[in-house]
Amino acid sequence: MKVYICTRIKQEEYKSIARVRREATRKAKAYLELNLARNVKDNKKNFFKYISSKQNTRENVGPLLKEVGVLVKEDTEKVELLNACFASVFTAKTGPQESQSLELREKAWRKEDLPWVEEDYVRDHLSKLDTHKSMVPNGMHPRVLRELADVFAEPLSIVFERSYRTGEVPEDWRKANATPLFKKDKKDDPGNYRPTRLTSIPGNVMEQLILEIISNQVKEKQVIRSSQHGFSKWKSCFTNLIAFYDGMTGWEDEDEGSNGCCLPRLQQGF
Repeated sequence: MKVYICTRIKQEEYKSIARVRREATRKAKAYLELNLARNVKDNKKNFFKYISSKQNTRENVGPLLKEVGVLVKEDTEKVELLNACFASVFTAKTGPQESQSLELREKAWRKEDLPWVEEDYVRDHLSKLDTHKSMVPNGMHPRVLRELADVFAEPLSIVFERSYRTGEVPEDWRKANATPLFKKDKKDDPGNYRPTRLTSIPGNVMEQLILEIISNQVKEKQVIRSSQHGFSKWKSCFTNLIAFYDGMTGWEDEDEGSNGCCLPRLQQGF
């Protein structure tokens, strides 16, 4: 009888401890997921790493089918086949700068006018780099560029300026680590994969600078109408629906007293 009572007491204690442990584990998991969701903009790597850890399996690229109908199973052959497929999509077009001689491009570089790339802009973009991203093909980690933004700002601004004026891009910026991602349909068709590339960070910074300048120019010159919501900053399908709903309700209010209908205006468009 004593053994039974002692065993029962230990069992109740075990259940109580297990219950507390499960509750603590649940709260810790909820707290972790909440922090990952809140910091997803600043720490995308840990967020997607957690998502990937919840997946049961991770599929690699399986056998691929050549044009002659032969299945390729070796990794080296699959890489060559995907590389040839990705390269066939792009065409080399001669731009206006490529037809100029090196002497003319150097002359354009020596023009004494206001600098296009300011050092402060470069420093600001470098200080906002995501340090959780992977290392780029040239071996430069984004944390190095971010921590030494004051050091790299001046030389990179000179490189950006020269690249813009001469129309030349450094060779390291053209290299990328490509990973094939499956889209749809048959997995043995190389054409059903799209490449995702990890390119040079300085090249990405220059792209952001160019995008920012073009966006500001378009905004100042009012090139895009206010009714344009696609590919516009701070606008989306949601804002487009709100504008459409606001216009429709406004027409209804105007025609309410005259028993009219807003259909003719809808057919004419905004």
